[in-house]
Amino acid sequence: MSSRVIEAGRNPPSPNEVVVDATNHVVGRLASVVAKWALEGRRVVIINAEKAVVTGDFNMVLNWYKTRVSEWLTHYNPEKAGPKIPRKPDRILRRVIRGMLPRKSGRGREALRRVRVFMGVPPQYVNADKVVIKGALLSIRPGAKYVTLEELWKHIEPKRYEEWVRAREAWEARLKKAQGKGGGE
Repeated sequence: MSSRVIEAGRNPPSPNEVVVDATNHVVGRLASVVAKWALEGRRVVIINAEKAVVTGDFNMVLNWYKTRVSEWLTHYNPEKAGPKIPRKPDRILRRVIRGMLPRKSGRGREALRRVRVFMGVPPQYVNADKVVIKGALLSIRPGAKYVTLEELWKHIEPKRYEEWVRAREAWEARLKKAQGKGGGE
């Protein structure tokens, strides 16, 4: 079974649960549309969060985020008890969506509960129809500067990134092995 891609502008497709593939989507534009859908009462599942894009020069984005992560570690705050800044792509994207919701009201908290963000594609969403939001796609032009959330994570937390890559490769190898056994019987 192959899944089909549904292109959506501001209006989501009719189902109550919308699966959005974040590949090549600009983070802020994607988050604004997803936040609106969640406020309307739809469940939104975002897959491939690591392939979402932040526009701008790589060094500028990386330095801005590293500064944001490290600015709370000071002489007065050695345990870094300040705001928790997410580092993994799925959590970064979820935090951006949270910033676009009225999270201090009950309506905003309920909307945030309806949003799920995953790195990669979970097994239950492999054959689901994926939505591509036209207005949030990155228009790739020669010389366009952008950074994927995966590249950002690789430079912020290299050890955890390497662990995730090894785990993903092992999972894919296990799936190929299982498919090889199932197809020959």
